[in-house]
Amino acid sequence: MEQRTGYTSGRPGIAELFAALPVAVVVVDPDDRIAHANGFAEQLLNLSERVMCGQPLAAILPPPAADDRRDGQGFAFYDTEIATPHGPKIRVDFVEAAVPDHPGWRAITLHTAASTRGLTQTGRSAGARAASGAAAMLAHEIKNPLSGIRGAAQLLGTGELTTLIVTEVDRIAALIDRMQDFSDTRPLPIVPENIYPLIGHARRLALAGFARGVAIEERFDPSLPPAAINRDALLQILINLLKNAVEASRSVRNPRILITTAYRHGMSVAAAPGKPRTPLPIEICVIDNGPGAPADIADHLFDAFVSGRPEGQGLGLALVDKLVRDMGGIVQYAREGTPEMTTLRLLLPRAAA
Repeated sequence: MEQRTGYTSGRPGIAELFAALPVAVVVVDPDDRIAHANGFAEQLLNLSERVMCGQPLAAILPPPAADDRRDGQGFAFYDTEIATPHGPKIRVDFVEAAVPDHPGWRAITLHTAASTRGLTQTGRSAGARAASGAAAMLAHEIKNPLSGIRGAAQLLGTGELTTLIVTEVDRIAALIDRMQDFSDTRPLPIVPENIYPLIGHARRLALAGFARGVAIEERFDPSLPPAAINRDALLQILINLLKNAVEASRSVRNPRILITTAYRHGMSVAAAPGKPRTPLPIEICVIDNGPGAPADIADHLFDAFVSGRPEGQGLGLALVDKLVRDMGGIVQYAREGTPEMTTLRLLLPRAAA
């Protein structure tokens, strides 16, 4: 297919329009090899266009239907799950259509609300702003009277009822403290850091407290370069993810948690379609053998007040998402592997050389 780049009479060319499409698109040539992939396809499939080009379609994106079901005019499968060889399973509307005036060429579009959830920095920005506003408002309206309630309860003297009131007030105050983290919009100081001391520190804290008696294994790439991060933020993220993994795996007979690291060549993200892409090659995964999130909330795990546990407050993963985005990275949820395990994947920028 002919490519047209640049601008003509102030109008964007085909390449610019293709890159800016707000849906994942893959173009396949008559030999069933990938010829083009736009930015959203790169993010969804966890591969760069350069890596995908020239590869057989089935090696990158196995179609949900066998070849004998095609009629040459295209087909569509809705709400179908595809196990991609180079990333987590994706649930999409898979639409394949012939390219007019180019015999044998096809365009595949992958439509999913989840394709940008956890993959772009803008995908949850509206939810994050709503959470920030709610946190600031509630902190102002609720936290101040709490100290008065606590003091009045203590004046009642000792007793079971007084203890109950004070305990509940302290619990609510702690919850408000966590919500206030969402309203902190100050930019995080980002510096080059070796991630391994932070991972080790988070692991030791977990084993000494909430993860006591749980196996936390490590599978590291020892050659990782420094990441561009905020030390305190990454430590808080790791502790939250480990705590989430421990709680998620409580229902299985032999709970197992795994921390892995890797360098992902070609992984990058754009703040918005058409904007410059930022490489995110530093990968940290916290994996557990729990049952995973219920299907009805899996696409909303990083939204505030969404939790798969009856006792959950739905703030831990929302805070993880905010802190990761504040460092220029992204966080993803997936069920992958054999047997299936839950993976929470951090993708972070590499420190400048």
